[in-house]
Amino acid sequence: METKAPFIEIIDEIKKAGGHTYRLCYQCGTCDAVCPWNSVRTFSIRKIIREAAFGLTEIESDDIWRCTTCGTCPEKCPRGVDQIELGISLRRLASKYDVFAPSAEAVKAAAASLAAEGNPLNEDRAKRADWARDLPVKPFAENMEILFFGCCYSSYDPRMKRVAEAAVDILNKAGVDFGILGARESCCGERIRKTGAEDVYKSLAKENIKAFIDSGVRKIVVSSPHCYETFKNEYPEFMVNFDVVHMSQLVHELIEHGRLEIKGAYGKNVTYHDPCYLGRHNGVYDEPRAILRSIPGLTLNEMAASRNNSLCCGGGGGRVWMETPKGDRFSDIRLEQARAAGAEVMATACPYCITMFEDSRVILELEDTIEIKDITEIVREVI
Repeated sequence: METKAPFIEIIDEIKKAGGHTYRLCYQCGTCDAVCPWNSVRTFSIRKIIREAAFGLTEIESDDIWRCTTCGTCPEKCPRGVDQIELGISLRRLASKYDVFAPSAEAVKAAAASLAAEGNPLNEDRAKRADWARDLPVKPFAENMEILFFGCCYSSYDPRMKRVAEAAVDILNKAGVDFGILGARESCCGERIRKTGAEDVYKSLAKENIKAFIDSGVRKIVVSSPHCYETFKNEYPEFMVNFDVVHMSQLVHELIEHGRLEIKGAYGKNVTYHDPCYLGRHNGVYDEPRAILRSIPGLTLNEMAASRNNSLCCGGGGGRVWMETPKGDRFSDIRLEQARAAGAEVMATACPYCITMFEDSRVILELEDTIEIKDITEIVREVI
């Protein structure tokens, strides 16, 4: 057996990149036991942590790009190891030295698009507000109650535009005074930060913060849990604080306060998928379910894995940009869990989740069996 000495220089690099959390790990293996990757293939975050402790990490490996940052292993770790931060630190090293595994090549294209156009989809920044062109949506003005920040996918992706349109209908029917920034918006930066491109993230964050402050923004409503996480928990690193609310939280509040009236029924069996960044990362579990339970005729069935045990869709940590082969897709398993719960509709509240589930629905040939809906789309049908 070959004996390898620790690479002190690499250990120092990992520390500088924020990965010093490996020092807490005593290799119990809990992280591997709960990692969703091990439901589809063999994968060991424990091994990656151990290798990092000795500077032996292979940054050219596909494995450092597998983590979806779902938050399951940090929540279960008995030693408080932040596996996500360690994984991101390794990706920062890979980005620094321009070493990308074949599976992560899409990250480079996304970073270039973000730097040039403020979105990862290689779309024209000037067209960011085109989704709202024929809708009753105003440009944000300083005296408005709310800035609606729809996210990159809601602005450009045809499927996700329908979610933004549903949100607009709800806000207008509830009499909410809101507007959008359109081309003045940039991506929140959450995904590119999780892939290690810290400089790109900081540039995007500073652009958004300047736009928010210059426009007099105080309260931001978002449709993406990833925007929610970033604006609420990460932008304060820049010494700013905005009142950030997820759309599901606002809809629940509008119903509770009588500003939004549910008039119709929704006679279907529905299950709710907890997005990682709304649930595990931010503890928002009750409001989405309360909305669904308030709709006449709707039967809510929980899946076997729900709330903080919810199975990740597989799209976080930049994986939504990467190709995941059939057989390795968590979203395939999740659709089967929804079917086992007797659901005709799987509801969620995240653009990544919807994107991943819609792909799996096609791959598994379930287009006629189960629908994928954002909660706002369901609410839109009954108000």
